Amino acid sequence: PSDRKNLTRRSPGLYYFYRINIHAQMVPDKKITKTFKQPSHTIARDLSWLSFNARVLQEAEDPSVPLKERIRFLGIFSNNLDEFFRVRVAALKRMIHYGQKARMHLEASPQKILDTIQETVIDQQRKFDLIWENIKLELENQRIHLVTEQDLSPVQKDFVQAYFEDDVRPNVIPLMIEDIQQFPYLREKSIYLAVVMSRSKGKPARNFALIEVPTKVLTRFVLLPSGKAGGHHIILLEDVIRFCLPRIFSYFGYDRFSAHVIKVTKDAEFDIDYDETTSYADKIAKAVKSRRKGKPVRFIYDREIDPVLLKYLIRRMSLSRKDHLIPGGRIHNFRQFMDFPSTVFGRVPDRRKPLNHPDLSGTTRVADVVLKKDIMLHPPYHSFNPIIDLLRESAMDPGVTAIMITAYRLASNSKVINAIINAARNGKQVTVVLELRARFDEEHNLEWKRILEEEGVKVLDGVQDLKVHAKLCLIRKKAGKKFLQYGFIGTGNLNEKTAGIYGDHFLLTSNRAVMADLNRIFRYLEKPSTKIRELKMCRTLLTSPLQMRKGITRMIDDEISHAMAGRKASITIKINSLSDEQLIASLHKAAMAGVRIRMIIRGICCMLTENDKYPIPIYAVSVVDQYLEHARVIAFHNNGDEKVWISSSDWMVRNLDHRVEAAVQITDPVIAGELMDLLEIQLRDNVKARKHDNRLQNEYVQRSGRKVRSQSETYLYLQRKTPALPKPGDG
Repeated sequence: PSDRKNLTRRSPGLYYFYRINIHAQMVPDKKITKTFKQPSHTIARDLSWLSFNARVLQEAEDPSVPLKERIRFLGIFSNNLDEFFRVRVAALKRMIHYGQKARMHLEASPQKILDTIQETVIDQQRKFDLIWENIKLELENQRIHLVTEQDLSPVQKDFVQAYFEDDVRPNVIPLMIEDIQQFPYLREKSIYLAVVMSRSKGKPARNFALIEVPTKVLTRFVLLPSGKAGGHHIILLEDVIRFCLPRIFSYFGYDRFSAHVIKVTKDAEFDIDYDETTSYADKIAKAVKSRRKGKPVRFIYDREIDPVLLKYLIRRMSLSRKDHLIPGGRIHNFRQFMDFPSTVFGRVPDRRKPLNHPDLSGTTRVADVVLKKDIMLHPPYHSFNPIIDLLRESAMDPGVTAIMITAYRLASNSKVINAIINAARNGKQVTVVLELRARFDEEHNLEWKRILEEEGVKVLDGVQDLKVHAKLCLIRKKAGKKFLQYGFIGTGNLNEKTAGIYGDHFLLTSNRAVMADLNRIFRYLEKPSTKIRELKMCRTLLTSPLQMRKGITRMIDDEISHAMAGRKASITIKINSLSDEQLIASLHKAAMAGVRIRMIIRGICCMLTENDKYPIPIYAVSVVDQYLEHARVIAFHNNGDEKVWISSSDWMVRNLDHRVEAAVQITDPVIAGELMDLLEIQLRDNVKARKHDNRLQNEYVQRSGRKVRSQSETYLYLQRKTPALPKPGDG
């Protein structure tokens, strides 16, 4: 279209669609148009993602997992599926809307994929319901009773009525939907009670109403007095409202009620209006508000709902079968079950206590160590505190002149931000590259921008059309006549909360070559329209969108050359997702050449890993366990001179071509060896590892010998490297 440039600038979600696909249609380049064919060695990205979420469901089903954790995994499954529909299903629907020209990466037939998604999701929902029923039985065995409005004792009824009047009623606004000309927008991430009201006497007419369950202001889990029965009794907030429906609608003379939970999932994409008279932050804020009016992409309902009401809702909301109408059980929005009250389980073994890094024990300043040697942290096994301590030290150190840092997702009460603010208050030049388009964190980051700027911090909003996803920090210090630089590069977010459950790596270093490249990256981020040359000049780091794809491809090709020459050749990869078609093709070529390929891919794996023509079969697994495997590590044998890299980037088109990412080679042989040891531990996992096969079966790895649960083994491995703290009185 003639206005494609303006449209893509407004809508980040359509940027890639036009940049790659429409351009390919307009330019008669056989190499480009050929990529639209579904490659024979790939799996559709969205189907692979559903297979990943099935692995999460396996954890909820596993009886060896503690009951509280199994409930948490049900919540994770539900939350994952919400985001999948908001982003991926919505994207597929837009592709269909734009017709044949909208075919995207590995999605040659979006309608067929949507049909498969519908079937798969319904099957997974049935399995989900069965798992939940079994979990409820186990809860009963532990005297934890999840009761409904029909199960209440007289004492509990009095409690529920009082709780409703004091806390719930002020937050409940019933909508008489038959009297509203324009059907109301239903909130994202909310659940609603769809109510049918009727009278036992007089006119048989029925009326419909909607009530939003106020889980944003009240807990969904209400602990009830147990009475003589003992144990723990919990009622859900929606059942509190169900019990009190006569009180809500007493004015209308109704005495019969039925109420069932419904939920709508909406397209999370938004348009950005690049009006030059409006600030970029204001544009993002406006776009986020527009998301609330996104088109529905999924409608979930209790399968026991009144059929007349269901039909009425579907008509008033202008839904159809193509909008993924998903029947389910009584409970929806299960993501909130990640916060299921832990007190009812009695004493539950704590998560493993994070280890102190052996080089950072005692009162040693982190900066003093980093200026002498490289340090590698492995949270959550290692404490995340050294990252915060490094920033706090820099904030107070009179020699530190400047701090530059990137931020993608931050904790609610971020200690990282607090340290940065203290640095600004102490007169340091502080620059934060804050990605305002971090999906679903836009509002949080807008608020952090306001707070930082009020404190005198220079905030860079990122790069137009490129999300800044690299995890970088650069600190400059003057010591006498010397100018020192140090900082860190990581695979995960600077978020101390998620650092307790996400497995990542952070390299703390003062390596001069690395620091030189960090300076180049930050110079580019300060003036991206004129300083793109700075990224091209990086000599040590691999950066996206310019160098990383070429660098990875070159190292794969080197392994192919070694294999073709009869030398040992191997590639070990640990990433979250593999969907980039070009890199999949390179791996396929390497496997055909006899390169030994081993992959640990937690989520999406679009490569068909099983092929009889591979001289050495590809070994590909996914590890889903207590911690979220989030780290990215790549290792190349390199004819015996092994190259080991950590990176912020997955092997996806968006990371390699449409984000600012960074990868760093680990040059310290001890740290590189440690990373390889950790990879080997995961590759030996035969408890929580599932195979990435061509049929998406999620079969557990079966191996004779000792059971290896890699996350437990990783903790023990690092614990052995950590010297015991002296006991009190030992001096």
